[in-house]
Amino acid sequence: MSAGPRVLVIDDEAQIRRFLRISLEANGYEVHEVATGQDGINRAAQLRPDLIILDMGLPDIDGLEVLRRLREWTTTPTIILSVRDADIDKVAALDAGADDYLTKPFSLEELMARMRVAQRHTQPALQSHRFKAGNVEVDLSRRHVTRGGEPVKLTPTEYALLRLLIQHAGRVMTHKQILREVWGPEYVEETQYLRVYFATLRQKLEEDPSLPKLILTEPGVGYRLAA
Repeated sequence: MSAGPRVLVIDDEAQIRRFLRISLEANGYEVHEVATGQDGINRAAQLRPDLIILDMGLPDIDGLEVLRRLREWTTTPTIILSVRDADIDKVAALDAGADDYLTKPFSLEELMARMRVAQRHTQPALQSHRFKAGNVEVDLSRRHVTRGGEPVKLTPTEYALLRLLIQHAGRVMTHKQILREVWGPEYVEETQYLRVYFATLRQKLEEDPSLPKLILTEPGVGYRLAA
């Protein structure tokens, strides 16, 4: 039987590693595990995994530094698992290149859903030029947006925001990441721009803008487009 996607777990808690190995192998993954940051970096270079699950509180090197070192040479999807639940920790990890961030304790179902989203981002050539969520459809090749079959007129900035979220659907985009991509690096502190533009986008795209189901807010961190 051929092995499934290779997952490298970097976590110093033996119980977490055992739980992930048993659970993920039961779902068709090939799981490798290490307990320290340096071993994780070395193993990632040897193994070339399809996905990395990384703890922030490692005994030798902080998980954030491990992530930075990995990002010097690999774009392998990386999901952070951590007991640290402060917004500043989540933002730092996402800005450093993490694909997602889950706090412990976590549900296996949510972790696997996030893993599937992260893996999809390694296959951009397979992604369609059409995006559909609920009654909203976007044809990226024609820059055409409809809601319930009716055309929706977006400003160039609104469309740039929507396109960015679609490109990273399911992932949290931090305030700074969005501002840098859409407005430029000199605007990374102008978070009031986002409140205004996302409110307008929700008015145009959501069934009930006060209870959004498409464009989701991650309080204190950023925004996520429902995958």
